[in-house]
Amino acid sequence: MSDCCGNRNCNAGQGKEEAASASGRFTAFTPLSTKAACQNAEVTAPSQQKAGSASDQRTRILIKQMDCPVEETLIRKKLGAMPGISALEFNLIQRVLTVTHAPEALEPLLAAIRSLDFEPELVVDETSSGAPPEKMRIWPLALAGIAAAAAEIAHWSGLPGWVQAVLALLAIAVCGLDTYKKGWTALRNANLNINALMSIAVTGALALGQWPEAAMVMVLFTLAEMLEAKSLDRARNAIGSLMQLAPETVSVQQPDGTWQEKEVKSVAPGSLIRVKPGERIGLDGTIVRGQSAINQAPVTGESLPVEKQEGDTLFAGTLNGAGVLEYRVTSAAADSTLARIIRVVEQAQGAKAPVQRFVDRFSRIYTPLVCALALAVALLPPLIIGGEWREWIYKALVMLVIACPCALVISTPVTIVSGLTAAARRGILIKGGVYLEQGRRLKWLALDKTGTLTHGKPVQTDIIPFGSLDAARCQTLAASLAEYSDHPVSQAVLAATQSDRLPVAQFTALSGRGVCGVIQGVSYSLGNLRLMEERVNCPDAVKTALAEQEKQGKTVVMLCSDSELLSLFAVADTIKESSREAIAQLHQLGVRTVMLTGDNQGAAQAIAAQVAVDEVHSNQLPEDKLAAVENLAGRGAVGMVGDGINDAPALARADIGFAMGAIGTDTAIETADIALMDDDLRKIPAFVRLSKRTSGVLWQNIVLAMGIKIVFLALTLAGMGSLWMAVFADVGASLLVVANGLRLLRQ
Repeated sequence: MSDCCGNRNCNAGQGKEEAASASGRFTAFTPLSTKAACQNAEVTAPSQQKAGSASDQRTRILIKQMDCPVEETLIRKKLGAMPGISALEFNLIQRVLTVTHAPEALEPLLAAIRSLDFEPELVVDETSSGAPPEKMRIWPLALAGIAAAAAEIAHWSGLPGWVQAVLALLAIAVCGLDTYKKGWTALRNANLNINALMSIAVTGALALGQWPEAAMVMVLFTLAEMLEAKSLDRARNAIGSLMQLAPETVSVQQPDGTWQEKEVKSVAPGSLIRVKPGERIGLDGTIVRGQSAINQAPVTGESLPVEKQEGDTLFAGTLNGAGVLEYRVTSAAADSTLARIIRVVEQAQGAKAPVQRFVDRFSRIYTPLVCALALAVALLPPLIIGGEWREWIYKALVMLVIACPCALVISTPVTIVSGLTAAARRGILIKGGVYLEQGRRLKWLALDKTGTLTHGKPVQTDIIPFGSLDAARCQTLAASLAEYSDHPVSQAVLAATQSDRLPVAQFTALSGRGVCGVIQGVSYSLGNLRLMEERVNCPDAVKTALAEQEKQGKTVVMLCSDSELLSLFAVADTIKESSREAIAQLHQLGVRTVMLTGDNQGAAQAIAAQVAVDEVHSNQLPEDKLAAVENLAGRGAVGMVGDGINDAPALARADIGFAMGAIGTDTAIETADIALMDDDLRKIPAFVRLSKRTSGVLWQNIVLAMGIKIVFLALTLAGMGSLWMAVFADVGASLLVVANGLRLLRQ
């Protein structure tokens, strides 16, 4: 299956390029890019790789009891061989199972889930962020703990065995019946999960007369399971808290002009909403009245509020400043930018990172291997060397508890979802855990120029007077002529003018050369060198200044009267300050940079010198950019940053494609693997650093989980292990790795 991800002509790759022709913001935020889907195909169980049909439907099922690989394995085995089911997608963090199935298979699959003692609930609301935390009752566990402690005291006090037995059985009955029930379900379905292994171990301890230890093991296991569930709820709440950024109700204008509070889910696009100072924006929309500063940090990660006025866009979940705003709703609640971000973060977990795929494969080998070793420990020493059955069976029971790979398996999804959520809070939208881990391997980053390194909007940078008029007068005359032209260079000259424009008579546009008109009885022309040479004599000093400006990558227009050349205006697309910082930070991280632009060599070199990129490729067509990225791919992992439709092929070819999300085209965002919501290139080095930290935490968890298991296996074989120590080795390790993974939420 690895060929699927290595071959760029695979079906998933074709689907991605076909998707690049789609339009509309909804498709632009497809949760999993097809590159991710292609890579995720590696871990799909053979039983799930069934050919679907056109009539198949996808159903999201909430299973509140499913929060661990233990339950996933049970469900996967039960449903995997059922007819009519073509694919299973598990989201353990949100406790949601997505099934692709034939319409008639829905009821049988729900019945199969119920047969495992789970309670499936169909998810109707697509904006749901999974199951809410379940309330846990403390008193049964407290009572069981008291009984187990009393059994231990009875043992050390030399009280009769029946007293110890009664206290131990009471403790197990109060807190352990649920574990036994789950264990029996697992054994009935030929699955040795932690509940089955724990049930066997506790029952074996009771059979050996280890009453206090059996009770204490069950109590400790139940306590650890409760703590682990609470820890996992933190990961769930991290995503759920994003949805809570948007208010539940908004003030909507009614047909009679009055305002009424309505739930955001019931508000249709086109409705007029009023938001007061200090309130959160409930829905995406466009301002029709008022102006205010908007805190967009929840969506874009920007640290400072953004001034907004009529015609500007508002995002759900952002915070209004001091002004009263009225805005027209452009998207329903389920289609808002915030809702899409949440869906991306939730569903991106399906694209498993390489480390996660390794852990899944390893866990399928580890548990049977340790169980086989436990069986050998129980049987071989007594049979071969005459060892005591009681002693070796006890050691085998300890090893059974250690055999469960829960800590190892649960650590990876918790770490990945923590990293994805931390990135989303910064305005970095990652479409899969695979890209979160791959970011640390980036060696090259190719960047488009216009709109990526630069603002994408030309501005006037210089004015050089040559004639009898001063700079201010020349600026006013040029702006008066430019006001009648829609050329970008003319608009840049116009935008740089503070004074009032003068009326222009006999205005004429001269194709390919410029414009001319009469101002206060004098004829003036604004245009290129060709036009100037037609109208007046151009001294060598003017041509020298023109050449100097063009060497810097600037576009030059000149102003002249009928008798003399008056001034030169230089216009350029200016560098974003954030671009310089981003390139410097990337170099510090060991990532080399390449600029790909359609501009001429002079303009490209001028911009490259300002931002200090390592290589420059000018006069690039879309196919040239694609070829450049392919060449870079032979020199290490390559990323591509772009915002235009001409960047789409290169974005698709790169190992990681970054779209400038706020101003990027739908095609670029659809094709990319990561969207930068506020077009700030500094988010790329931030992403690389987060990727390095995430990878570090993943491997810390693997070493931690396996190290603890290996130590306790060795202690057990050496005769120093006990059942309660084995519980700490299993659920204690789970708590440690979950807590370690959640540290990423603070990044």
